[in-house]
Amino acid sequence: MSSFYEIIELTNGDVALQRADSETGEPLVTIRFSQESLAFLGEEKFMVAKAMIEAGMEAAGEIADQQAEAQLDGSFDELTDLEKMMLH
Repeated sequence: MSSFYEIIELTNGDVALQRADSETGEPLVTIRFSQESLAFLGEEKFMVAKAMIEAGMEAAGEIADQQAEAQLDGSFDELTDLEKMMLH
């Protein structure tokens, strides 16, 4: 099942990532910039927040891939030598 995500600005000025179809409205990720950062970034805070979120999602995807590989490796080790040679 695929979800759509949206980047929003919360009432307190934080930037958040949430599922577009979320019924709870609870953000998956919240980014809070310091006043000093906001003074420097201005409205570009959304561009920076988007880059941060994209990097986080990419890292999470890599972690998920590593975990899936580890599970497959564990399952492979549990097979007998004959099962390992069989073509399915």
